[in-house]
Amino acid sequence: MIEPEVLDAGLGDADDDDFDLSEVFDSQLPDHRYLDRELSWLAFNQRVLELAEDPNLPTLERANFLAIFASNLDEFFMVRVAGLKRRIVTGLAVPTNVGRSAADALADISAEAHRLQLRHAEAWTSLVKPAMAEAGIEVVSYDTLDDDERAQLYDYFQAQVFPVLMPLAVDPAHPFPYISGLSLNLAIRIRSARTGRQEFARLKVPPMLPRFVELPPVDGTVRYLPLEELISNHLDDLFPGMEVLDHHAFRLTRNEDVVIEEDETENLIQALEAELLRRRFGPPIRLEITDDMDDVTLDLLIRELDITEQEVYRLPGPLDLRGLFDLSRIDRPDLHYKPHLPTTALAFQPGDNNERPDIFASIRKGDVLVHHPYESFATSVQAFLEQAAKDPHVLAIKQTLYRTSGDSPIVEALIDAAEAGKQVLALVEIKARFDEANNIVWARKLEKAGVHVVYGLVGLKTHCKLALVIREENGVLRSYSHVGTGNYNPKTSRIYEDFGLFTADDQVGRDLTRLFNELSGYAIEKKFKRLLVAPLHLRKGLLRLIDKERRNALAGKPASVRIKVNSMVDEQIIDALYRASQAGVKVEICVRGICSLKPGVEGMSENITVRSILGRYLEHSRIFAFHNDGDPIVYIGSADMMHRNLDRRVEALVRVSSPAHIKELNDLFTLSMSDTTSSWHLGPEGEWVRHNLGEDGKPLVDLQDRTMTNVQRRRRARAVR
Repeated sequence: MIEPEVLDAGLGDADDDDFDLSEVFDSQLPDHRYLDRELSWLAFNQRVLELAEDPNLPTLERANFLAIFASNLDEFFMVRVAGLKRRIVTGLAVPTNVGRSAADALADISAEAHRLQLRHAEAWTSLVKPAMAEAGIEVVSYDTLDDDERAQLYDYFQAQVFPVLMPLAVDPAHPFPYISGLSLNLAIRIRSARTGRQEFARLKVPPMLPRFVELPPVDGTVRYLPLEELISNHLDDLFPGMEVLDHHAFRLTRNEDVVIEEDETENLIQALEAELLRRRFGPPIRLEITDDMDDVTLDLLIRELDITEQEVYRLPGPLDLRGLFDLSRIDRPDLHYKPHLPTTALAFQPGDNNERPDIFASIRKGDVLVHHPYESFATSVQAFLEQAAKDPHVLAIKQTLYRTSGDSPIVEALIDAAEAGKQVLALVEIKARFDEANNIVWARKLEKAGVHVVYGLVGLKTHCKLALVIREENGVLRSYSHVGTGNYNPKTSRIYEDFGLFTADDQVGRDLTRLFNELSGYAIEKKFKRLLVAPLHLRKGLLRLIDKERRNALAGKPASVRIKVNSMVDEQIIDALYRASQAGVKVEICVRGICSLKPGVEGMSENITVRSILGRYLEHSRIFAFHNDGDPIVYIGSADMMHRNLDRRVEALVRVSSPAHIKELNDLFTLSMSDTTSSWHLGPEGEWVRHNLGEDGKPLVDLQDRTMTNVQRRRRARAVR
C-alpha cells in the first residue's frame, strides 16, 4: 500500500515539512468558480470540428478530423454520459462539479451534443465532401450511377457482401434482436405478398467489410459508394417474395464503461474478462437515425430499445463518419500534411563511423530529454529496451505497460530479456479503458515467456510511464531510468506529443526501485527524492509548489506557474491557482481537453491565461514549471489535473535537473502561450475562441511545425560542428 511521504524534491526550505494545506484554503472564493466539465469536453470536441471546417488545412486531414470528432463523441457517450445515467439509476446521482443534478447535466449535454452532431453532419455534407470531390475523390450516391456501373456493383454485392449479410426478422416467433453498440444497421419494413401483413427486419452492415466501396475512376476522379447504400439498393435479394416498403439507417451507442469491483482475493483477469462480456450488453444511451426515418419505425426502435426521445439524434447525412478514417488514408501526398521526419535525439545519434550508439554510455554522460514524435521513439525508448534485452551486463528490467500496440517491439524486448535469463518485471495495467482485451493477451504472452507480470494495486490504475534497467558495471550495480509522459506504444508515439527523460542518476534509480517494489510487493515507501507520486504524494506536492509561488508574490518576488496538461479539473488545484493569481502570480495553462478553471475573472483569476493547441499531433505531454525565486523547479510525467489521476491512479512526475532541459521545456511553453502562435483562447464563461490569423490576415505560427523545425535545426547545427 502506498503511504504518504515526507517530500524532499526541492520543494523549499525545512518549514515545508510543517506545511498545512489548510493555510492554502483560508481565503474566500466565489461559489460559481468552475466551468462544467462535461460541456468543457464537448467544447474540446468542437475545437476538433473547427479543424475539419478549416479550408486552409489539407483536404484529407480535414476528413480525418471529422472521423476523430465522431470517434471522440462515441467514447464520450459510452463513458461520461453512461456514468451520469448510472448515477441516476443507482440513486448515487451526486451533483456535478458545478452543482447541477445528473438529470439536468444530461439535458445540458443532450442539447449541446445535438447541436454539435448537426454541425458535424453539415461540415461533411457542405464543406469536406465537396472539397474532396474538387480534389478528385468523390463519395457518390447510388442513384447517380449508370446501368453498367450498377451491374458491376451487383456482381461485387453478390460475391463479397451478400454471403455475410444476416437479415433478422421481428415477429411473434422472432423477438427483437440484440443491437450491438456502435454497429451500423438498416431498419427495414416489408410486406408479405401472400398475407399482405407488414413486418420489420433488422440488417447489420458488416463491420469487417470496407465502409466505402471503390468504383472505377471517371476522368481521373476516384469514386466511392457507402456500403450501406449498396446494401439498401439490393434488399430485394434478401427478402424474395416480399415487398420492401421502406428502409432507414440507425446506430446505437451503449454503456461500455467497465466497472470492476475488485478485492484482494479474486483473480483480476477473470473478473475483467467477465466484465468485458457484460460490456457488450450495456444499456442503450444514444440512438442515431437518418433524418428521413418515418415515425412508425422510430416508435418501434424507441419502444424496443427502451430509450428516450432525448437520446434520439436525427442527422441529415450518413451515420458513423468514423468510416472517414479509411478515406483519409488515401495515398495523395498533396492532400495531407507535409511529412515530418523524426530525428534521432542528439545524444543517441550514431558515431563518426555510423556505428549504432551505446545507449547506456550516452545516458551516463548526462540526462537525455527526448521529445516525441519530433525525435524518434524507435531510436530512443525502443533502442534502450532492445539494447537492455541483449546486453549480458543487464541483470534486470522493470517496466510499466498501460497501452501498447498489437505488434509491440517493447513487449518483444521484454520477452527476449526474460528468455535470456534476466529478471524482468512488467506491470501491465489491464484496466486501461478499451484496451483491456489487448492487455490481457499481452499479459499472458509475457507470463508464458517467464516475465514476472503484476497488475498493480487494488483499487488503483497504474498510469505512470516508467522503465528501469539494472546493469552490472565493474562489480557495481548501476540504474538506468526512463520516466515519460506517454505510453510505451510505438504506433501512437508517431502522433502523440510526449517527453521522456533518460537518466543514470542514482537517486532516480533508487526512487524507481522503491516505487516498483510498492507496485509488485508489500514495501512501504515514505520518501522519494526526484519523484512526485500519486495518489498520496502528488497533490500535496503540487499544492506546496503553487503556494510557495503565492508566498513569493506576496513578498514582492517574481513568481510564476506554468502547467501543460490534457485536462484541468481538480478543484483543489484550481482553487490554489486562483489564490496564486490573487497574490499576483502569473499563471499560464496549456490544456488540450477539459478545463474547469475560469480565467480572466477580476479579483479571482485575472492573472491566469489558458490556451489550447490542437493539430496534426495530439498534445499529450504534462509539464509543471515553477519560477521558485529564480531557481526553477520543473517536472514532467503522466498525471493530469483530475480527481482520478491524483486520487485513484499511480502517477509519477520526475524533476528535470539539467538547465538545458529546463530551458527547452520553458521555451516550448513560451512559444505555446505566445499571441503569435495559433491556438484557442479560453474566456471566463467557457468560450473558446480560435486565434489562427494575424492582424494582416496571415496564418500565425504553427507550434508543431515550428517545433519540428527547431529540432531539425539543432541536429544540423551539431552536424556542422
